[in-house]
Amino acid sequence: MPSTSQSGEVPARSKRADAQRNQQTLLAAAAAVFVTSGVDAPIREIAGKAGVGVGTIYRHFPTRADLVVAVYRHQVEACAEAGPSLLESAASPLAALRQWVDLFVDFLVTKHGLANALQSDGGGFDALHTYFLDRLVPVCGHLLDAAAGAGEIRPGTRPYELMRGVGNLCAGRDSDPRYDPRRLVDLLLRGLEGPRPS
Repeated sequence: MPSTSQSGEVPARSKRADAQRNQQTLLAAAAAVFVTSGVDAPIREIAGKAGVGVGTIYRHFPTRADLVVAVYRHQVEACAEAGPSLLESAASPLAALRQWVDLFVDFLVTKHGLANALQSDGGGFDALHTYFLDRLVPVCGHLLDAAAGAGEIRPGTRPYELMRGVGNLCAGRDSDPRYDPRRLVDLLLRGLEGPRPS
């Protein structure tokens, strides 16, 4: 419980930390809803998942585009931070790469509605895309290097190339609910491993 001053007020630093945690919880809930229901999901669904009122969401994010952009940035940061953590905790570098790609697929599913949510703000979309590449390409590269260094995959796969390939495999999900991009992404990752020794 945050400490209070003699006047009964919670110190500003604690308020900021609480507000930051609350916003992260809200963004994580919105991301989960966007993955299952798309970026056009009702705000009340997001509010219910986050355990807050609809007004709380609008107070933080006055427009749907504000919310979608915040979720996008939140997911980019989560993917970027997950790379090193997964390398430390996973059974192998390849296992870390696979887990990271799975997070990346969740992110891509959310990202597909971003352009529509931003409508005609092409400049805003371009800036977010640059931010996405700057944050995630090095993380993917580090995971690929670790897996290649451990002899688990063939060397030479470039991170942008892999991310682009995964992105292209995820693109068909919106138009066909029978399409499961994760199955094909798994086949792509198996292809990186090369032939198994006999």
